[in-house]
Amino acid sequence: MKIYKVGLPFIGMSSLMLLMSPLANAAEMSHMDHGSMDMSGMDMSGMDHSSMDMSGNMSDMDHSGMDMSGDMSDMDHSGMDMSGDMSGMDHSGMDMSGMDHGSMDMSGMQGGEAPADARSPDYSNGVPYGRFGKPVMMGSLPLWGVSVDDLGYQFEEDQINYEFDTWYGTDSNRVTLRSEGSIQTKDDKEIDSLTSLAYWKPLSIFWNGEAGVAYDTENDKSAVMAGIAGTAPYFIETDARAYLYTDGQVRLDLGAEYEWRLDQHWVVIPEVELTAFSKDDTDNHITKGFNEFGADVRLTYEMLSRQLAPYVGISYETALGNARDLRRQEDEAVDSSSVTAGVKFWF
Repeated sequence: MKIYKVGLPFIGMSSLMLLMSPLANAAEMSHMDHGSMDMSGMDMSGMDHSSMDMSGNMSDMDHSGMDMSGDMSDMDHSGMDMSGDMSGMDHSGMDMSGMDHGSMDMSGMQGGEAPADARSPDYSNGVPYGRFGKPVMMGSLPLWGVSVDDLGYQFEEDQINYEFDTWYGTDSNRVTLRSEGSIQTKDDKEIDSLTSLAYWKPLSIFWNGEAGVAYDTENDKSAVMAGIAGTAPYFIETDARAYLYTDGQVRLDLGAEYEWRLDQHWVVIPEVELTAFSKDDTDNHITKGFNEFGADVRLTYEMLSRQLAPYVGISYETALGNARDLRRQEDEAVDSSSVTAGVKFWF
């Protein structure tokens, strides 16, 4: 029994020393100085490094004197584990001039030639566009439109009022044809209208500019027109147009309109208009300054995707300033009001 008592501690100590010897060797290699190692004469072409484990700490290793100018073309590094810490390694003296990099694949690095399966510049990927041709942005296509803001009958005045606007072009440049006026349905069936042909262009996000020529049937004169139209704060549709007639007369038309939406179909639209002239023209019942003020309120019902909207409403017109005295002298009404009914649409 004494023999076993002495033998067991001896065996345990021997096993512990065997287990610790690899750890001691690994710790000793981390402080090895490789500066004087000469590997220039060593042929490492047939060496297999697949089982080398370099995951340890090699931050203190010095490779400055290592000569690796030998032939390493046949070396197999596929299994080398170099996941360890190499931040402190010094490779300044390593000579790798004899290494063959011809088979290295660097296709994943940025720059160089685009791969064969890269996307084409026009995003077609080699697929033809078909019979409709190459696609274009919607804003660059020339389009056209017609908007009839008013086509109604005034019962007291016994006349038809109209106002329409047509255009052709893009979101940046258009040609517009606009006309507004009234048609008498009794007596001599007189037609009073103001028609303009203009060039239209956006000036900002909410405002557009117009410039062109116009013709007024009421005084039988042509004019040069310039104006601005857009959306004022609180979504008030506003327009201002000036007309310079051939005789030097200047006409200014101001208008404002607001859409008060009750629900998805019913809309109340109040509108006001103001007209002014630069000088007197008694032959055409015109006085200098503000001549006429008009207002109407319409209740519309939008249908067919809001493209068609019948309406009923009330309109009111009155003369201003010296125009009131001129109308009284000619036995004409100074103020007038009427019930109106009609339709507005666009396409």
